[in-house]
Amino acid sequence: MNASDGALLEAVKQALRVAFGSDGQTSVILAKIFGKGEPLVIAEPVTEMTPTAANDLVLVKLNVGPGNPGPAGAPSTSPGIGIEMWLPTPENWNERIHNIGGLGGYDGGMQGSATQVCWPFAAVHAGVEGAVSASTDSGHSPTNGAWGMNPDGTFATQLWIDYAHRAQHEMAVKTKALATALYGRAPRYSYYEGVSTGGRHGYRLAQEYPGDYDGIAAHLPALNFAELATAWVYRSLLIERDLGGVALTEGQMDLVSNAAIHACDIVGGQHLGYIIDNAACRYDPTQDPGVLCVADGGTNTSAQAVTRLQAQTINKMWYGMTSDGSAPSPEIDNGVEAVLAGKRRWYGLTRGTSLYGAYFARLGYPMGAHHGYVAGQVALELQNPAIAEPTFKNACGDGQGLWKDMSYEQLAHAFDRGVALDADFGRLASDDPDLTAFKARGGKFLSWHGWNDEAIPVQGTIQYYERVIERMGGLANVQSFFKLYLVPGGGHMSPHGTSNPEANPPAVAAGQFYQLLVDWVERGIEPHRVIIESPTPTPVMRRQPIFPYPQRPRYIAGDPNVETSYACS
Repeated sequence: MNASDGALLEAVKQALRVAFGSDGQTSVILAKIFGKGEPLVIAEPVTEMTPTAANDLVLVKLNVGPGNPGPAGAPSTSPGIGIEMWLPTPENWNERIHNIGGLGGYDGGMQGSATQVCWPFAAVHAGVEGAVSASTDSGHSPTNGAWGMNPDGTFATQLWIDYAHRAQHEMAVKTKALATALYGRAPRYSYYEGVSTGGRHGYRLAQEYPGDYDGIAAHLPALNFAELATAWVYRSLLIERDLGGVALTEGQMDLVSNAAIHACDIVGGQHLGYIIDNAACRYDPTQDPGVLCVADGGTNTSAQAVTRLQAQTINKMWYGMTSDGSAPSPEIDNGVEAVLAGKRRWYGLTRGTSLYGAYFARLGYPMGAHHGYVAGQVALELQNPAIAEPTFKNACGDGQGLWKDMSYEQLAHAFDRGVALDADFGRLASDDPDLTAFKARGGKFLSWHGWNDEAIPVQGTIQYYERVIERMGGLANVQSFFKLYLVPGGGHMSPHGTSNPEANPPAVAAGQFYQLLVDWVERGIEPHRVIIESPTPTPVMRRQPIFPYPQRPRYIAGDPNVETSYACS
């Protein structure tokens, strides 16, 4: 450390005393200077993948209590909320805060660790943009939900509050306080950006803490988390109940999903490889000889051929969770725009979405990084850890995978319990449609969600936006501060969410919506028609407009791969 580093570190320590010296719940874990080009690690080994500081940076780690006391090693034992802040040097600060949300699921992280750097994204914002940026562990370490249950089986109430909303609010408060103390002036603008669980957090901030941020960019939001997690388990329960526990193969899932795309993706006489008008797609694999095996009247002789029963099971996955495992004919209701009523509990995935990428609920099934946590949510709803996967470890009991023995009616009961217990889960649904206070303080809100999200059905976000329109006096009033964009082919934090590897649909570029938000807040440039383009030039480079919901792109004439061929409808 050179003399200037020492002076900066002393200034940081003084700012910490000013900002938090009288705050009995906030403690400083670490303050460290990183020089430009230095690996962004504390005690971890440096590898070729280790990011480096784009500029001179200050790292500050805080813990905000009260946390949740308990025996050492219990998942619910927490000292409080860990917050990791990255601050540019005073001469490099752009007078903005650009905080980021958690990545997904139950969140959690190492922001409270004195020996590890958590997410590099905040460091990038600070180093490249010159903004103060922070992230939080939401009050617990990463687990599949066992943190939410105390050793005696009761709910870890403070941790649910911290995870549901308080951690994000404290992050906003602490970053503003430290920035003001260090730089000698308050931030001119404060922004939040998050996806998935971080997207839900953004919605919750606008609902509950309208003064925290001038602008919020919240995408792919996990609103109604208990409901969508229980409905996620439903997709796997269909395999257990309807197919005797014999999972569909990746090839079978892709065969049927790609057949749906091929049936519904024609625009301007061309097959795009992804579906633009999902509401119009009523493809029914039970009526398609091309995917059915010969024994069930089909013509497909490959190993990927499906039985009529398997085809109907896929129809049920597309329709969404019902209380008895039923689903209407797609000709009557394809599950995209129907309301939740009667037997129907939650939405399914739209046709063409990668079903293989959506299996995260059970070990032994094709799965992604989130496997197990959705079954953990059902266990928490019923306060029975045995229902969860074996990865769920808790002093009051471990998971035994008993969700697979549940009936449809029992899972529907768990769903209803999740709704009824929302207050115990810190009002985790985060679905209050009243954004009056956020609008009144001049806040701006941008959100996008992909039609082929493999994890969070887009219909849930649409439902929430419709409720906001109803609550707040109509579309024009809402769009004056809050706009939602729907992206054809868009997946869950992936280039696209379709089953077609050659799809290459236009996608939202990194930082694109954040820049639109900054321009709206700081320059009064209201976004409307947004052009997105394919992330790679092959196999076909496409450019397409997207519009604020409920408007959608409508093909008018010309090359369907060019944005000028579309109008707003």
